[in-house]
Amino acid sequence: MAMDLPDHAAADMALASSAALSTDTLDWPVHGLADDMRPALAAALARGPAALATIIALGDGGPRPVGTQMVFGAGTRAGFLSGGCIEADVEDHARACIADGQSRRLVYGEGSPWPDIRLLCGARIEILVEALAPDDPAARDLLTLATSRVPATWISDGSRRACGPVDQPPEAWPGAFSRRFDPAPRLVVLGGDPTALAVADLGARSGFETTLIRPKGPLAPPPLAGVAYRRDEAATALAAIGLDPWTAVAICGHDIELDHAALATALPSLAPYVGLLGARRRLGERLERLRSAGVSERDLTKLRAPIGLDLGGKAPFEVAVAVIGEIMATRNGRIPLPLRERVASRSEVG
Repeated sequence: MAMDLPDHAAADMALASSAALSTDTLDWPVHGLADDMRPALAAALARGPAALATIIALGDGGPRPVGTQMVFGAGTRAGFLSGGCIEADVEDHARACIADGQSRRLVYGEGSPWPDIRLLCGARIEILVEALAPDDPAARDLLTLATSRVPATWISDGSRRACGPVDQPPEAWPGAFSRRFDPAPRLVVLGGDPTALAVADLGARSGFETTLIRPKGPLAPPPLAGVAYRRDEAATALAAIGLDPWTAVAICGHDIELDHAALATALPSLAPYVGLLGARRRLGERLERLRSAGVSERDLTKLRAPIGLDLGGKAPFEVAVAVIGEIMATRNGRIPLPLRERVASRSEVG
């Protein structure tokens, strides 16, 4: 996957000081809290040219996987690549990349031209830094597909790039790096008590596009940053949101009818995670009612009930941690057993 890109190290270092951001933003790396760089890329390109830095190869492990990215734009940065070992140097190169429009390939660790930059993990990291104009066609396609919640394939060698849907990907070429972009993870929470609020709040803070549904709830939305709000009936709201393979549903309604309506809609959907907050002793009758409503046994096995990992806590944020942890385990292909048994094994609970 070698790419013959010019060595601009000297020019990069000369431009570093003029492109530096304020000291305050460097002291606390909150820019690294987000993992999906598409929103940051959209914001950066709206203001002018940007640079996209991508880990394209790793040797001997590393704190972040291949495909991890950072975005740099006018007065902004987002993401992190190594936990602090190389970010400042990558930014120096990225700012110079924006200035001259030339892509770079950076190597840290073994074979690096900068032996004074040490990686505590002992890894070797290769990073492609590419300049993107505000009207870059591939970046435009990437952001359009993200808005439409369509998985995308991104291919680039630094000077040429293309992007298209996963089911109709652009043709790759020698020396190019390819990575997949799935739609942003979403979380839908039903309910209005402190536990539901805690789950929604933690979900938004954890990178989920989060919506709280409280049928006939207050006109004013909950005072939670990053949480959308709907007041319509559960089935209507869930249908309007659209439950796709990247959406999790957490039902925390403490209302038999609300819970049933939400379950009857969510379980047959494409949502990979549906969790229900409630007493274990009532689970059997809830399952029988869902069967009577036509929910298949296959769909019932999707249900996580009682919701969340068995962490032993019952306070709102303790439950929220358990729920978000279970959703993340499911998203990453980790079935959280033996902490949680499948509903299928408890179908006779009364």
